[in-house]
Amino acid sequence: MFERRERNEKQDEFWVQAGRLPAAVPSAFYRRLNATLEKMDFSRKVWAICEPAYADPSRGGRPGIDPVVYLKMLMIGFFENLPGQRAIAARCEDSLSARGFLGYSLEETTPDQSSFTVIRDRLGVEQLEAIHVVLLAALHAHGLLRGRKLGIDSSVIEANASLRALEHRNTEESYWDYVRRLAAEAGLDPADTKAVRRFDRKREGRKTSNQEWQNPHDPEAKVGRTKDGATDMTYKPEHITDLESGAIVRVEVRPGDAADNDESLCERVEEAVVLLGEALPGEPVEKLGGELCADEGYFAIEPIRQLQACGVRTVIGDPQAGRRKPENASQEQRAALSYAKRSVGSASGKALLRKRGEHLERGFCHMLDHGGLRRATLRGCEKLTKRHMVAAMTYNLSLLMRSLFGIGTPKQAIAAASARLRAVSCWLFCLARHFCSRFAALSGVIRKFLGSSPAVYPGQRFARFSTDC
Repeated sequence: MFERRERNEKQDEFWVQAGRLPAAVPSAFYRRLNATLEKMDFSRKVWAICEPAYADPSRGGRPGIDPVVYLKMLMIGFFENLPGQRAIAARCEDSLSARGFLGYSLEETTPDQSSFTVIRDRLGVEQLEAIHVVLLAALHAHGLLRGRKLGIDSSVIEANASLRALEHRNTEESYWDYVRRLAAEAGLDPADTKAVRRFDRKREGRKTSNQEWQNPHDPEAKVGRTKDGATDMTYKPEHITDLESGAIVRVEVRPGDAADNDESLCERVEEAVVLLGEALPGEPVEKLGGELCADEGYFAIEPIRQLQACGVRTVIGDPQAGRRKPENASQEQRAALSYAKRSVGSASGKALLRKRGEHLERGFCHMLDHGGLRRATLRGCEKLTKRHMVAAMTYNLSLLMRSLFGIGTPKQAIAAASARLRAVSCWLFCLARHFCSRFAALSGVIRKFLGSSPAVYPGQRFARFSTDC
């Protein structure tokens, strides 16, 4: 029998030369990304924007974490499809490429996941918008942003909250206590969980209204339908995108039950135009946001009329066009409806609607499905808005990388390298086939000259069974 090793046994200390340790070198994609950020002087501009949020170093205390490092770590989370802070911190700690991108050597400690919360609370939405304007200006400098044709759309994300924790707003009774009470009144055993669940699914008048129920841990999360059609606690991210390039201009995360066509639509579009005015100082202000395209969910008479009064051409379909009665509307509303109908039916309006489906849906796919944001790990509209704003910055930076180098993500860089390897392999195969066929022809001439019996040579067999590249 082997003796059990003591668990408190420890290895003695040993020394390793620092030069023999592996170097933290970023991958080819992250090297190009760092070079792109350096060309736009990203670090200095971010430090100038975030300086008011940090205390003076001369006052003493522990120095704060560089906000550039914080933004780069969130960029890694976007590119690597990492949803939570813990996953991003673990990735940055384990990966030599990520350490090289952040500027940390192997013996240095990368920021912990708790640092994300500290920096996020320290930086406000206005400061993140200013950083977002820096990237929008870089896109404009490379001809990737004009800001004249905008599109707006929203999607659904799952909140970091559970339906089981719902409470009634007035009585503070939990949802399952409420269902058990109804089951007991109907003559069922409230201790039988399966029977109570069956009763809850089939009971009459079953309705979980956001006006009556809320999650005490996340009051801004609302009951709604997810992307898969299931009922869950949800939020609604909204993007305003430049339809000529696909760049995201403005991002906001709203409650899950917020209407797309509410009265604040004009204000949201106006805020996007203000951001464009800061990023594109040389463009005429009256031409920025001159056209707005959206789906039928954003149509409402009063917001449409307000946008048209501000000089915005609205390309938004009317879902109730066949049921509206013109005599019930005022003269201004009838004029707004007529103008909106002509815009949707025109050739330019139809082209703009096709661009909406191309660029807006692509942005949601990259950010939510492939950027780790379909399932929220934070709570509250403000915190989620900050997180999505950094993801929108990274998405715009990916567009710039794709324009400069032809690759926008690390996965795309790997795919491009694989494609080049396949091309080189195919070329070598064709070259080998060519020489083998020449060798087979030459061997046939030699056999005919020498009068030898026909034989199958390796070159002939290779040429016979090979296929075209």
